Amino acid sequence: MHLKIAVLAGDGIGPEVTQEAVQILRAVAEMGGYDFQFQQLLLGGVAITAAGTPLPTATLDACLESDAALLGAVGDNKFNALPPDRRPEAGLLQIRQALGGYANLRPSIAYKPLTNNSPLRPEVTEGANILFVRELLGGLYFGEPRSWNKDTNLAINTMRYTRDEVARVARVAFELASKRKKKVTSVDKANVLEVSQLWRATVTEIAAQYPDVTLEHQLVDSMAMHLMNIPRNFDVVLTENLFGDILSDEAAVITGSLGMLPSATIGGAVNLYEPVHGSAPDIAGTGKANPLGAILTAAMVLRHSAGLEQDAQAVETAVNNVLEAGYRTADLARGNQPGQQIVTTREMGKLVHSALNEIIDRRQAMHAV
Repeated sequence: MHLKIAVLAGDGIGPEVTQEAVQILRAVAEMGGYDFQFQQLLLGGVAITAAGTPLPTATLDACLESDAALLGAVGDNKFNALPPDRRPEAGLLQIRQALGGYANLRPSIAYKPLTNNSPLRPEVTEGANILFVRELLGGLYFGEPRSWNKDTNLAINTMRYTRDEVARVARVAFELASKRKKKVTSVDKANVLEVSQLWRATVTEIAAQYPDVTLEHQLVDSMAMHLMNIPRNFDVVLTENLFGDILSDEAAVITGSLGMLPSATIGGAVNLYEPVHGSAPDIAGTGKANPLGAILTAAMVLRHSAGLEQDAQAVETAVNNVLEAGYRTADLARGNQPGQQIVTTREMGKLVHSALNEIIDRRQAMHAV
């Protein structure tokens, strides 16, 4: 197995958490005899400082020549005075568009060791395992026209979708659901928006091609409520861009921290992987960042770009085992939890590495018998 990975550590806590994800990927490669190659590249604020642009041409070219791109985080308040198209976040939107990935996969899992971390009651969250499939290249974030006329105090953003854009991301959701619990919940605002009416009609059309998968429709406002009340009722949740951005962040309540959420963007020339959390410049360099979202993102690299499902599951099990042992980063710490041990970003990465070694050693020993 050969895999060329572009590493875009980015800003704030991005380099810290990405380092731990890369170490896990290196460990998997070493133990499995795989050839993983890593190339460090600039994106976001660090790219503005070094090259005057949030997405240098050299970065994009290298990503397009890779098998996968692993991103940390982008964003820094010191660039807020720049025009929107020159800020770090513009580089993220540009690389998403250039790589062409249109389906953003965001798992939200209620890890049993973190049951008490959620403000929701354990009986509500226990067993919840939701996979958001968010359309990533359309909707308000990319629709034209868009403008802000400061003289007239008029700002415009346009939500637009074509049938083909909806159909292709719907197929991704149904394919994934067919391998899970065989249920898709499609989220829209079809009672008000014509775009959502197109969305609902197209998703219903695609659903007919997957008779073994159940389809239900939810309005986005009712879905926001149901996520907090009955999260276990959902399997694959299909959304347009803006709704998916908001709902998948809301679902962090189920896991207990935004720092636990990974993501993968698939369907384009090169898959792009990134933890859901932001750059958190206020804690950069303090050792407080949670690397588990980035490490779980590395597991998604193994699953979706390398085709190494068993190794991806091993990484996810290692994360769960470390949490079961009581180890927590600052965002996961709760004063009323007995036996918890607060660790730094680096220490958490080493603990997952050690747990992964144990899992793979046991697996190899079983195969040797």
